[in-house]
Amino acid sequence: MSTSPSSRTITEPSREINVFHEADVVVVGGGPGGHSAAVAAARNGARTILIERYGHLGGMATGGIVIQIPHMSDGGKEPVIAGLSLEWLERLDTIGGTLRPRMEDIGSTDDKLVSYWRRFMGNVVNGRIEHTAWVDPELLKCVLNDMVGEVGVKLSLHSWGTQAIVENGSVKGVIFESKSGRQAVLGKVIIDGTGDGDLLPSAGAEFDGTIDASSRSSMLALVFRLGNCDYQKLCDLQEADRNKFQELMKELAEAAGTYILPLPSPRNDVLWFNNWIPGLDCTRVEDLTRLEVEMRQIMLRGHAFMKKNIPTFENSFILDTASQTGTRGSRRLVGEYVITKEDFQSCKKHDDTIAVLPRLGPPGDREVPHVYIPYRALVPVKAESLLVAGRSFSSDMEANNMANLIPHCIAMGEAAGTAAALAVKQGISLRKLDYNVLQKTLVKQGAVLPGIDVK
Repeated sequence: MSTSPSSRTITEPSREINVFHEADVVVVGGGPGGHSAAVAAARNGARTILIERYGHLGGMATGGIVIQIPHMSDGGKEPVIAGLSLEWLERLDTIGGTLRPRMEDIGSTDDKLVSYWRRFMGNVVNGRIEHTAWVDPELLKCVLNDMVGEVGVKLSLHSWGTQAIVENGSVKGVIFESKSGRQAVLGKVIIDGTGDGDLLPSAGAEFDGTIDASSRSSMLALVFRLGNCDYQKLCDLQEADRNKFQELMKELAEAAGTYILPLPSPRNDVLWFNNWIPGLDCTRVEDLTRLEVEMRQIMLRGHAFMKKNIPTFENSFILDTASQTGTRGSRRLVGEYVITKEDFQSCKKHDDTIAVLPRLGPPGDREVPHVYIPYRALVPVKAESLLVAGRSFSSDMEANNMANLIPHCIAMGEAAGTAAALAVKQGISLRKLDYNVLQKTLVKQGAVLPGIDVK
């Protein structure tokens, strides 16, 4: 290599890269969006490979320990988000990996049920039981492995997709790094399921990385869990004197150095703590490093305060910290359609809707419309043979902040993988895919598209 001291850069010599694998669909990133894209593509007959940088699948839902799968219904009795999201939960149910209301109780106003589920954030909205689930992240890792294995997805863990391979404006594959060195994977359709749109710059796709510093999406986290707690006891404390409890939470934030929120898990004796650190950028390695160091200091200070001052934590211990940084927003694709805040506020429908999300309204409003995600929001304006799956969907800051939760990403990932497989099967461009065929296929797979006339 040659160096240039004045500009402080190096020049890499050209080299031949081994082609590790060829497939119909290449998915980079095994989080909620990428995993769902890979499973959906394979189930629709596409030869699929999934490249994931960690040693497990599930992204924020597992490695990030963001174990709430929220807002899959709107207060009614029917789910608004189903498909692969519901399959995750049904598979986890069989091995004791979920805490969620029974499906027959969704939408119920029964006083006893509402009183119980009100203790779990997001399970009661406007006095009705909502479909929100709490999952075991370690058991979920096992379930997600099973799902890709059953449909023949070739899985490459510990593999970091770093660069798109582009020829004449079309994405032909991906370069990835691993312990085996630098290798390539080639495919007919490439799906960026990284969440942060990591492939977009090298793919030549337009994107927007602007984030409002005051929004939830701008804040990073390092989630941690405490063991030997008692969540119901904590709820008793809160209900006995809400003002005192709020004062304790304020003192906890002051002692720790930032606001940290205790949340339930499928086990009553394990709590997880979400947190928010503003002013950091998840695409800057310096900020990611700062988060890892500072949040562990915050965790120790917060835990010491809890052990001394909050009943149920006196004999608790730090169970673990997340192996993945809690990221909420970064690059957003500039797609064939850019979803805006106004679209969501007006509940604008699209002929090519591929996901419908609950829009939770004010108390007493039982007819709140939903919000709609069009297929075009997954398709770049520039760059052929590329889709996104997950929170990097084409949107402005405000809309993305409203619709980048785990079940939202699963739904968009399922649509992206299904679309990729259909396009490969038909030998057509992603842009020419028949929306109605995609919608019918999604519904046949178990997705629901309420309010959309699927012919």
